[in-house]
Amino acid sequence: MAISVGDNIPDVGLVKATAEGPAQIQSSEYFAGKKVALFSVPGAYTPTCSAQHLPGFVEKAAELKAKGVDEIACTAVNDAFVLGAWNSQAGSEDITMLADGNGEFASALGLEMDASGFGMGTRGQRFSMLVNDGKVEQLNVEKPGDFRVSSAEHMLRQL
Repeated sequence: MAISVGDNIPDVGLVKATAEGPAQIQSSEYFAGKKVALFSVPGAYTPTCSAQHLPGFVEKAAELKAKGVDEIACTAVNDAFVLGAWNSQAGSEDITMLADGNGEFASALGLEMDASGFGMGTRGQRFSMLVNDGKVEQLNVEKPGDFRVSSAEHMLRQL
């Protein structure tokens, strides 16, 4: 069953991409005590993710923070090295990259998808959520192939 508004984020290991290299973290620790705008992409460097999803959150970072968001985070079923390189190339210091290399976070959220038809295996669905002190306040899951409700612009309208 997929996570819902009002649920707590499951406690799963993630890898944060940092300037010093990958850092192991627990999702329960990362989301505790702050308001996080989290968005998930099926994969770094994929077309919609690179052309629209990440750039939208980079462009709207100051506006999101002005509306009370403490951190903006991106997760994907990629390793921390790939997410770190993608953020260095196309992102910004305003975005925290949370690698879900084995897809355990996506699975614990109930938001995994089968992308094996594209040679990508199991990935996380495209979504965004607002998490306040570990609890989901907003959840926006895209229909397959869509990019509407998980955008930074949509999240800004919800705040």
